[in-house]
Amino acid sequence: MSRFLFVVPPLAGHINPAAAVAAELTARGHRVAWAGVPEAVRQAAGADVELYPCPVPADVRRPPGARGAEALRFLWEDFLVPLAEAMTPGTRRAIRDFRPDAVVADQQTLAGALAAERAGVPWATSATTPAGLGGSLATLPKVEAWVGAQTAGLRARFGDPAATHDPCVSPDLVLVYTIPELAGRPVPAPGVRFVGPALPSTRPAPDFPWARLDPDRDTVLITLGTVNSDVGARFLGECVAAVRQRAERLQAVVADPGGVLAGVGDDTVLVLPRIPQLALLPQASAVICHAGHNTVTESLWHGVPLVVAPIRDDQPFVAEQVTAAGAAVRVRFGRADRIRVGAALDAVLDGPHHWDAARRLRGRLRAAGGARAAAGHLEALAAR
Repeated sequence: MSRFLFVVPPLAGHINPAAAVAAELTARGHRVAWAGVPEAVRQAAGADVELYPCPVPADVRRPPGARGAEALRFLWEDFLVPLAEAMTPGTRRAIRDFRPDAVVADQQTLAGALAAERAGVPWATSATTPAGLGGSLATLPKVEAWVGAQTAGLRARFGDPAATHDPCVSPDLVLVYTIPELAGRPVPAPGVRFVGPALPSTRPAPDFPWARLDPDRDTVLITLGTVNSDVGARFLGECVAAVRQRAERLQAVVADPGGVLAGVGDDTVLVLPRIPQLALLPQASAVICHAGHNTVTESLWHGVPLVVAPIRDDQPFVAEQVTAAGAAVRVRFGRADRIRVGAALDAVLDGPHHWDAARRLRGRLRAAGGARAAAGHLEALAAR
């Protein structure tokens, strides 16, 4: 049996797919360890995991409203580079002590890729979004050169100075948790494997007030993920208003981790700081979200069409793909009001086109193999 070390950032959306793959490897008899923030890893992967703690920068909060070049600068200068610097010592210790046959490094934990290549250990990229595989910077040579300088500086300090590949994309294996139909036109790479969503086992949610859901009305899930509370108050409020205007046939469950909708809930709108998304999706008729990759693929896994309002980062890319595939209607996050959101909801709920597309993609996503397929590719990498 082989040993696999997963290196992850303190972000739930990045840890959850890796945790599903790790669980599959463990079930097959392999030994799995983690390098990351203990609290974040244990919440997704279990309290008894083998774990090598890694510190992270104290403050990586994004400036509210950061977009475009400002968001890219923040991503590298204030998140990816400091994260790699902070996590490298702990990751090196994990490789030295655990002696993995292969390292699985999240796209955003460059410490995992660089420490593995310096130690001569095979490594795979865990790609929670296909956006970085499309060569999108090729048309922006100055930006591409600037990003290249960031990775070159990190590699000179922490990796193999002789290596020339992008440390965000393993030359041996890239696990992409989607399907080609939702990946745009990625740059061809021999190691890319589209495995579909790697979903954890759906856990019962006994604390959720299931009795509050009216079986005679369609349920709409509304979420902006866990890191967009700083900009989501107005949009969530407009979504709630759009549902209330259709209260005779719709009800909503809203994820509100920032508490921006305090006192809003009633028998049509259920507002909670956290929602059991995977448990709720089989009962949902539509999802309104920020086009976060995990939320989009989880919704489509259940054949649920979406209204997408991308905010930043890879979300516009994800929104473009799912809209082009016919399973979503896109609205502008900054301008969407109850009228526009309501019209988008009516379109995905009332017309057969979006339902048909969502169900077609459901079949393709499930056929990709998910955690089982990812585990098989990792086994082959370790064997090489």
